[in-house]
Amino acid sequence: MADEDIEQATNLAVTLGWAALAVTVAYVAVALALKLVRVMARRNTTVQEVALRLRKPAHATFMVLAMWIAVWSTANRRDPWFPVLEHVVVVSVIVSSAWMIGTVAVVVEDRVLRRVGNRLAGRYARRARTQVMVVRRLTIGLVAILASAAVLFTFPEARAASASLLASAGVLSVVAALAAQSSLGNVFAGLQIAFSDAVRVGDVVVVEGEWGTIEDITLAYVVVGIWDERKLILPCTYFTTTPYENWTRRSSEVMGTVEIDVDFRVPLDAMRAELERLVRESGLWDGRVARLQVTAAVSGTVRTRVLVSGADSSALWDLRCAVREGLVTWLQREAPHALPRTRWETEAPSAVRAGAVEGGAQVRAPGPGESLAV
Repeated sequence: MADEDIEQATNLAVTLGWAALAVTVAYVAVALALKLVRVMARRNTTVQEVALRLRKPAHATFMVLAMWIAVWSTANRRDPWFPVLEHVVVVSVIVSSAWMIGTVAVVVEDRVLRRVGNRLAGRYARRARTQVMVVRRLTIGLVAILASAAVLFTFPEARAASASLLASAGVLSVVAALAAQSSLGNVFAGLQIAFSDAVRVGDVVVVEGEWGTIEDITLAYVVVGIWDERKLILPCTYFTTTPYENWTRRSSEVMGTVEIDVDFRVPLDAMRAELERLVRESGLWDGRVARLQVTAAVSGTVRTRVLVSGADSSALWDLRCAVREGLVTWLQREAPHALPRTRWETEAPSAVRAGAVEGGAQVRAPGPGESLAV
């Protein structure tokens, strides 16, 4: 019995020694290969980036593969420790391979995003970016699911449990379908959002009464950045079942209004000239629309409505604020008589109008054209 234990310990030591040697050789070989690739592709930035990003997962994958080959070739399969060591190596191979595949997918998609950003602009770039981001998450999710399933199936208990589940799939399939309905609904909604071009990363939307920008689209939820830096998290199914406003569906160019109440004596031509000067000097105007109109003249004031356009919603907001401030300042400085004011006129009864005396006091009614203004 002692001789058998000594033999098993010797076999384990030999196997571990060969495994350590194989791991060292694999590490050096991968390092040299990546160095050679980077030297040969010195002018190719894509290959340079791939080699740099794959350094850690490639080392891990090939070192584990080398360990597996060494264990399989040198170990005595009848030793009691062999199944445990083999199982650890197999799980390590699965995990490291999934890591490398996921890294390759991320690198490829990053290069696609950069190329799209350089070649496309506007809504086409936003659409491509959204689709690539969703495909990346779907790819990583599938790789993670397949790797997890492969690891679980290396355990005999998991294989037996899966066989029993398949045998009783009638009721369990219904339960699983009900449990996964919401999650799968969000996944399919995320794919629908990405490829239907209804909303894209970077679009300006109005949802739940909030104005914001689409910052991220995943397979489960959409992140909307509100103007005050809050984040609104909505499930993907929201954008397939609920109406919402997309201000940049076809173009990022938008128009907005500024309303100012002024007095009837306002010099409209001079105010229009000031509007043109303000928009031209602001640097935020896209040159399309700058118009001043009178939309109402009731209750003692004139309501002016300024219509301006901007390249995007952010520029338009700043332009509207600048135009409002500039016109108010101009009214205060150049046309103070045009500031809104309230007038009223009091008229005495006929007896008082004639100069009658009531209670010992004489009351004089306002003469023609006399009024009290505030």
